[in-house]
Amino acid sequence: MKGKVVIITGASSGIGEALARRFHAEGANLVLGARRIDKLKSLGNELGSPEIVAIETDVTKEEDCRRLIDRAVERYGRIDVLVNNAGISMRALFEEVDLEVLHRLMDVNFWGTVYCTKYALPWLLESKGTVAGIISVAGHVGLPGRTGYAASKFAVRGFLDTLRIENIKKGLHVLVVAPGFTSSEVRLSALNAQGRQQGETPRDESKMMSAETCANYIFKAVKKRKRSLVLTFAEGKLTVFLGKWWPSLLDKLAYNHMAKEPDSPFK
Repeated sequence: MKGKVVIITGASSGIGEALARRFHAEGANLVLGARRIDKLKSLGNELGSPEIVAIETDVTKEEDCRRLIDRAVERYGRIDVLVNNAGISMRALFEEVDLEVLHRLMDVNFWGTVYCTKYALPWLLESKGTVAGIISVAGHVGLPGRTGYAASKFAVRGFLDTLRIENIKKGLHVLVVAPGFTSSEVRLSALNAQGRQQGETPRDESKMMSAETCANYIFKAVKKRKRSLVLTFAEGKLTVFLGKWWPSLLDKLAYNHMAKEPDSPFK
């Protein structure tokens, strides 16, 4: 990855920040996007690299995504890797949720991926580079209390799988990553039924895969040009397996598992 130009969205915390550190350690040229520009600048200062380009980016805005890609090309003249990592979650019953919450989930998770990929694609085709999408196990199976989250992640998977097929003869590498539960800020900022951030995590973050471990797996998958990556065994690989071969059992297991969360919206 030395000298490669890597764009990462949602790079101000969690998996995105960990990916930035991992790619930087391997000598990549980073272009980082996030709404919290102060966090991006602090990360750049910490890594001590003037080559890191930090751009305030709200991926729900098409023009912000276009500007992120344009700035990368202006600085480096090429793009080798685009990691669509920016995302938010939710926690509420569909019966009770304000529909604006689902619109917000789709705008960030799905449309943010579409916008950035659209403007980066010509450059990625030129370099025969990589476009990666960070989805979730919820992009393979439905998780109760997270209808908007699952829908948006299913949509990203469908979009990227189709993009791979369309460009099968052009050398484009498309990677879809489904982490299991990973310790990050995603549950803190998850939206409740009224669209407010819940502000706390309902799960024991210390028992989850760290963002750094997750980023290391993703980095290796980019290097090896894998098409998909499902992380963790019980909450990842086993869940996807049961979804294919024993879906009725998985429905009951998923319900019971998620119902055990503190203040679960269903019992």
